[in-house]
Amino acid sequence: MSTTASPPSVADVVAALDRRYPPAWAEEWDRVGLVLGEPTDPVRRVYGTVDVVPETVAEALAVGADLIVAHHPLLLRGVSSVAPTTWKGRIVHDLIRAGVALYVAHTNADIAAPGVSDALAARFGLTGLRPLAPSAPGAPSAGGGRGIGRIGELPAPLTLAELTRHAAAVLPATVWGVRAGGDPGRIVRTLAVSGGSGEGFLAAASAAGVDAFLSSDLRHHPSGEHLAAGGPALLEAAHWATERPWLDDVAAHLRADFGVETVVSDLDTDPWTVHAAAPAMDDKEPRP
Repeated sequence: MSTTASPPSVADVVAALDRRYPPAWAEEWDRVGLVLGEPTDPVRRVYGTVDVVPETVAEALAVGADLIVAHHPLLLRGVSSVAPTTWKGRIVHDLIRAGVALYVAHTNADIAAPGVSDALAARFGLTGLRPLAPSAPGAPSAGGGRGIGRIGELPAPLTLAELTRHAAAVLPATVWGVRAGGDPGRIVRTLAVSGGSGEGFLAAASAAGVDAFLSSDLRHHPSGEHLAAGGPALLEAAHWATERPWLDDVAAHLRADFGVETVVSDLDTDPWTVHAAAPAMDDKEPRP
């Protein structure tokens, strides 16, 4: 914790976050770092969110945040205008007018150790963690246990059906919930997790020989082909739910470093807001 009486500046907090999640670790297409804000402005309260959307910005302004730390970029693709007639432009105007800075750590936080998937793994009490897809040799993030996803051992074996119910209980709640593919009675001892979109790592999960893989954004055909080929069982949660746990780690880090107040958003920004099970499935056991 800082021993100085004055609060840290935006530049101070950005420097600390950049040390923990170096921008050089981000994918080439990604847009991370300080998006807007005066570097010399003081930071007394930090607000953490997965998504920068009107609802979370309104919450950040309501709690008096000086800095928003977000996971997903607000401006990922090139823009020629931030006119307030668009919702993203309105956000930019509102934040500048309120003097609130915005910082993004995205794929550089995914690959960090500890990072997004470490926080997700902690929700399941996984031990013996190692990367699902380690950073390539020679990459800026190589070494140090860094890479996409984590593999670990569950505290005790669970059937796939039990693990699915457990996942729904330990992850942030969403209308989506958690669904799984595979034999409900399959025993799961080793679990791979990857926060966010994990479909690109189905082959890595199979190669690792884990019993199950939990992620989000898994499509019908790749998932079906993966299971038909004898791959690990699959669990799919909402994208937001798999990344929200990381915000607690960021908040704890900033409190320890600077003594700033932190507010972590629990606003569910998953786009799917209604769920209804088919009536015939209400009392039906999952099919093997």
